[in-house]
Amino acid sequence: MNTIPKIPIISEEDRSPLVTLLVEIIHLQQEQIQQLKDEIARLKGQNPKPKIKPSTLENPAPEKKEQDDKSASKKRPGSEKREKTKAIEIHETKIISPDFIPEGSRFKDYNDYVVQELVIQTHNIRYRLERWETPDGNYITGQLPDEISGTHFGPGLISYILHQYHHAHVTQPLIVEELREFGVDISSGQINRIITEDKEEFHAEKKEILLAGLGVSKYVNVDDTTARHKGKNGYCTHIGNELFAWFESTESKSRINFLQLLSAGNIRYII
Repeated sequence: MNTIPKIPIISEEDRSPLVTLLVEIIHLQQEQIQQLKDEIARLKGQNPKPKIKPSTLENPAPEKKEQDDKSASKKRPGSEKREKTKAIEIHETKIISPDFIPEGSRFKDYNDYVVQELVIQTHNIRYRLERWETPDGNYITGQLPDEISGTHFGPGLISYILHQYHHAHVTQPLIVEELREFGVDISSGQINRIITEDKEEFHAEKKEILLAGLGVSKYVNVDDTTARHKGKNGYCTHIGNELFAWFESTESKSRINFLQLLSAGNIRYII
């Protein structure tokens, strides 16, 4: 087999635009010829030309800047350094002076050092409802805010209990223990009522999720599984897709039950 002669090294003085173009064409043709030879060898059941990496002993070491650029390009997304405390809200500022300032020293600036802290404490509010006697002998009294009417626990505490139970999966006994350690006077029965009672707004929101999901979805996936509900065996039905997920616990997994769930309470009959 005839070997292809190598292209001699052309000095910069002899490398005119035309010569540079012809050299590039020759290199391209050589690559295409070698690819065709390798393909013919594979069709004949022979081994193609092995790919041998060029030696790096004679090549100059890459500059440090190029190495830094390569390492930076290989970093995973989001790993770039950022000022971690730049976006947080500052609630308190404390100025600390040096222990000893020599006479004649001049103040320059501050070195800021941000520390994130969490303050957990009870915040008890006493509402003193004014009571007035009218000229006709009747009494009028100030009214409590709507968000705390009928309960002795504020909306922030109730939200925390619901978040701990539903989102963080903390059991009721641990929630009671935790709140008592914080100084909250609350019983296990009150915790249970906060979690289970007066949740009509949440049920209405869950229904709206199903209606909105069905309204914007081209398809839905459905599935059901056995589940314990209120101490009895039942079924949990899931309806959703990549846009939303909706669940409902029932005592049946029949076709009629599924159609009732899918209609979101809007039962329709077509004859």
